[in-house]
Amino acid sequence: MQCAGAIAGVALANSMFGEPLFAWSTHVRSGAPQLLSEVTATFGLMGVIWGCSRRRSDAVPFAVGAYITAAYWFTASTSFANPAVTIARSLTNTFAGIRPTDTAGFIAAQIVGATLATALFRWLVPTLPDTADRVVVPHTQTRV
Repeated sequence: MQCAGAIAGVALANSMFGEPLFAWSTHVRSGAPQLLSEVTATFGLMGVIWGCSRRRSDAVPFAVGAYITAAYWFTASTSFANPAVTIARSLTNTFAGIRPTDTAGFIAAQIVGATLATALFRWLVPTLPDTADRVVVPHTQTRV
């Protein structure tokens, strides 16, 4: 579902700028510096999510938005930090794009970054499995 939304977003953005709905990107994003940058971006994103969700879960969406905005500027990869975003950005031949042949490396780097962040927070908060059910609070639907 997330990937479908990202792909629809590509079509919308490309339409707004008079570009074809979808065009394979030719923007090269390969090499060790790009992959290290993407590990860093994803590690930081997961750190923001893990850090906020423990005490201020209502702030997570705002913190994620702020982090991704900042990481766009401080990472060489422009912080994709999400496989759905990576796939979607392969469908636009703009500066934001990524060659389809480079997506596998980015997704692998994102898995590494997410795994490292999860391992760190698991070590920092060893009781997390005992309290995880209280971190995500189910919301009941109310009828209007």
